Amino acid sequence: MRRKYDVVVVGGGPAGCPAAIQAARLGATTLLVEKNGALGGTTTVAGVALPGLFHAWGKQIIAGIGWDAVRTSVELAGRELPDFTQWRQPHYRLQVPVVPAIYAAVLDSMVVDSGADLLLHTQLAEVRPTTDGWRVTLCQKGGLVQVDTALLVDCTGDADATALAGYPRRSNPHRQPGTLMVRLGGYDPDRLDYAQLEDAYRKAVQEGRLGPADLADNPVEKFLRKRGTNAIHVPGVDGGSSETRTAAELAARRTLLRIFRFFARQPGLEGLTIDNWAVECGIRETYTIEGQARITVDDYRSGRMWPDAVSYSFYPIDVHRPDGHGIDIRPLEYGTLPTIPRGAMLPRGAERLIVAGRAVSGDQEANSAYRVQASCMAMGQAAGVLAAMSARSGRPPHSLPIRDVHAVLRREGAIVPGDVHIPVPAREERGQS
Repeated sequence: MRRKYDVVVVGGGPAGCPAAIQAARLGATTLLVEKNGALGGTTTVAGVALPGLFHAWGKQIIAGIGWDAVRTSVELAGRELPDFTQWRQPHYRLQVPVVPAIYAAVLDSMVVDSGADLLLHTQLAEVRPTTDGWRVTLCQKGGLVQVDTALLVDCTGDADATALAGYPRRSNPHRQPGTLMVRLGGYDPDRLDYAQLEDAYRKAVQEGRLGPADLADNPVEKFLRKRGTNAIHVPGVDGGSSETRTAAELAARRTLLRIFRFFARQPGLEGLTIDNWAVECGIRETYTIEGQARITVDDYRSGRMWPDAVSYSFYPIDVHRPDGHGIDIRPLEYGTLPTIPRGAMLPRGAERLIVAGRAVSGDQEANSAYRVQASCMAMGQAAGVLAAMSARSGRPPHSLPIRDVHAVLRREGAIVPGDVHIPVPAREERGQS
């Protein structure tokens, strides 16, 4: 490990890995710091192993480093990609399931092969400005160590580096619930008496043995047929600090234990097992930055083409109700292609700090859509380009000519806003988005 870098990226999740790989590929000395023992973030340690969406209306709108990692992982696992031309399917059918172990190993190789330095099991402790960038204090197993960097890229998901650097973050008063990813086994879903199970479930809720939002408003039959996968809500969690994250993890596992105890006592479920589970509760939202620009739900739903757009994003508005009772899903109108502006990735007043991922500046409804993995991957690659170009030129990221940024992104395999054109649909296809 060096003591001085061009670029330090904090967070090795969907945004951080592409950011570090891209910066290093462009010749910047780069360090990637990750708090866990595996890269991938939400895809691996939180078990949300189905990145998306890379396509909109049958056209690919996100490619580059993140897409390469996902595609390679699918090929290595001997699986097939979804048929993205069938865009009228529900959006979740166009996400790309990956094997977390394979995906994490693919990311390891891509980061190392890029020339970036990698530190796992390392936390960010302090960020201080210097005359030509930042001094970053890292907490390693052996103690604290300091490194200097010209550019700092915050891909923590919580804007942790931004806050430590002294810049404000926003939080919503009513945050979306978390989810603990699990997969249940040990039963035949076709041999269960669902009417009886539903009655028992309602009684358990009334008696307080189950929480009213534990199954995220899924009927018992739906919950068991999908084996509990992505079907548990943990409301009232925060996750933006070590204390609140601890509380979230404890609440998630208490919820899982309640659910397991209840179902294991029901007829036909005596052999219930937990076949796999995520070691972390998936947190949907914590903080967003105060950016030079802010993405509103109207910007997102209208497909606003920002003059400094650096990537596409595509996903329905997807607000999981804060009380845990259900999801507000609002698909986009046909042909809509939302974009992410550079200004939303730059904290207001900061010169050499870039944010990529779910913490970029936006309101809660817009954030519920652009927070997803594919969108974060595209932002991360754009952040890597901005950081490397800024380090090389000495110019702050906001002053780089956007046409030059676009040119590098295209050369590196990314898709640039404005380069995708959605055809006018046939009359019979209108209104089917």
